[in-house]
Amino acid sequence: MGTLCGGAALAVPRGEGEVGWRVREGWCAGDEGTYKRKSYDNMVAAVSQIASLQLQIRELPVKFLDKQVVLDMGNLFCCVQVDQSTVAIKERFGKFDEVLEPGCHCLPWFLGSQLAGHLTLRLQQLDVKCETKTKDNVFVNVVASIQYRALADKAGDAFYKLSNTRSQIQAYVFDVIRASVPKMNLDDAFEQKNDIAKAVEDELEKAMSAYGYEIVQTLIVDIEPDEHVKRAMNEINAAARMRVAANEKAEAEKILQIKRAEGEAEAKYLSGLGIARQRQAIVDGLRDSVLGFSVNVPGTTAKDVMDMVLVTQYFDTMKEIGAASKSSAVFIPHGPGAVRDVAAQIRDGLLQGSSV
Repeated sequence: MGTLCGGAALAVPRGEGEVGWRVREGWCAGDEGTYKRKSYDNMVAAVSQIASLQLQIRELPVKFLDKQVVLDMGNLFCCVQVDQSTVAIKERFGKFDEVLEPGCHCLPWFLGSQLAGHLTLRLQQLDVKCETKTKDNVFVNVVASIQYRALADKAGDAFYKLSNTRSQIQAYVFDVIRASVPKMNLDDAFEQKNDIAKAVEDELEKAMSAYGYEIVQTLIVDIEPDEHVKRAMNEINAAARMRVAANEKAEAEKILQIKRAEGEAEAKYLSGLGIARQRQAIVDGLRDSVLGFSVNVPGTTAKDVMDMVLVTQYFDTMKEIGAASKSSAVFIPHGPGAVRDVAAQIRDGLLQGSSV
């Protein structure tokens, strides 16, 4: 035997999945196999290192052993564990035997029993993006989300009959979408998303039930046309809304003009009534003035009174024109002879109107 000197025997991991022994300084071993301690300090250090090593050994299955090693150890003792929401497929001499539920099961490998694999029963989702063309020749990308799961009572069919479940579902989705969307216009495709999803779900349910899968829900989550098509659709929508806005604005202006005309007509009607009443009051006042003046001033005639009234109104008019700051300049004859001419003209006009 060789001599080991100057080291403490310490267990350390050499690699993943295995433990080895290596000699470190702190102890000596002679040919007779006896060990001598060099010092008390080295002994204390070795004990603490051994305690630390024990903790490391406990953690080895977590750090260095993968799941397959654990499964192999379980198979060694003819035991197997099936996780929750999962079933295991048991075979005997390569032939399907039974479906193992979650829990611990005895699997005597020496009798030809083995695990073919595991099958999850959890709900899964597959997003499928399919490009197709609508009836009005617009290419769109239809995104469908398929939610499915394996049936526990048909786990054997789900495990053995399909080699690639997701590719199979994707093929059916492509087939149904490319058969349904080309029969619709682009606007109808957006409005009838539920009909497309229902058609896809019915076809998948009919096809996948034979393979042990259940289609829980089918959703058409997006219909995306080309970017230029979307921009054109937005412009069409904007133009339509602008046309509606223009019509509404024209109707509003029409109503304003009608109301304004009605208001002006009503104002002119009332103004005419006021003018008529004013003239009636003027005529009544002139009549009373003429009668009173003829009675109080003997020898005067109605013509003299009217001439005087006309002269008075003439000067009142001239006064108002001169008093107004923004009135237009009006040039009329203003001599004494002109007053007689104005009076004669007014009188002749009134007489001609009365004769007509």
